[in-house]
Amino acid sequence: MTLFLVKRLVTLVLTLFVAALVVFTVLEVLPGDPAAIILGTGAQPDTLAALRKELGLDLPAPVRFFDWLGGLLQGDLGQSYTYSVPVAELIADRVAVSLPLAVIAILLSTAIAIPLGVLAAARHRRLADLCVMGFSQVGVAIPNFWFAILLILLFAVGLRWLPAGGFAGWDAGLGPALKSLLLPAVALALPQAAILARVTRSSVLETLGEDYVRTARAKGLSRGAALWGHALRNALIPVVTIMGLQFSFLLAGTIIIENVFYLPGLGRLIFQAIAQRDLIVVKDLVVLLAGAVVLVNFTVDLLYAVLDPRLRGGVEGA
Repeated sequence: MTLFLVKRLVTLVLTLFVAALVVFTVLEVLPGDPAAIILGTGAQPDTLAALRKELGLDLPAPVRFFDWLGGLLQGDLGQSYTYSVPVAELIADRVAVSLPLAVIAILLSTAIAIPLGVLAAARHRRLADLCVMGFSQVGVAIPNFWFAILLILLFAVGLRWLPAGGFAGWDAGLGPALKSLLLPAVALALPQAAILARVTRSSVLETLGEDYVRTARAKGLSRGAALWGHALRNALIPVVTIMGLQFSFLLAGTIIIENVFYLPGLGRLIFQAIAQRDLIVVKDLVVLLAGAVVLVNFTVDLLYAVLDPRLRGGVEGA
């Protein structure tokens, strides 16, 4: 187990280094000068040169890369070119919106998908199965931003139960803050639940045909007990994998939904930073989000051994 953890940690570090190198290189070759964007097109050459020197843009690219990487390792994310505040402060403000949004969305998605997937597997080729598969087809086909607009029209404009956009802030209280996140969380959760329900159904159907499930039934266990107590646990391996990928997506890929609901989250921040050529914010955010994805995948790998005892021997010997 120790060797397995060491290997995964080494992979994590190498992945983050490669991600940082790729992000830095890509942003280096993009056209545009951050100093010129900050000062405007009418800036004098000597003013541009002074600002470039202040921002460290006059240094060679390898020096800037390792200076930036060293700052990341020390927790210094640098200063935003556009907002003139520490990048760590910007990210901390925005992650207080994006992280709860992602957590609520994945909890809603899981709460909807796993019971529906198990129901579809238990009622294979019956009406319940057809209904669940129909729901999943619709959920996958509908773009989440269009679904978000429908939710706004119904619950915000029509019924006036929930706000149409914006974030009340955690200072306003837990209730108003959660109300601000509920509609975007539902808009994110339902398409993900459609995918997760299909995976759960397929995985449970596969495990229902295994020998240990038939043995449990032969020993007198009811179909429901064998389904929930034996089949589901071993069917969760691919389900947990998809959940890990979905959480990574929800944390890093909510740019459209955050813009639809005008939420000050990480997705909207990276969109604004790209538009304003705020390279330090873009670099820090992409690397931090890549780190979050790698950590989620690392956690999923550890959960495999917890969920399926058959994998523990492989982990021990890894």
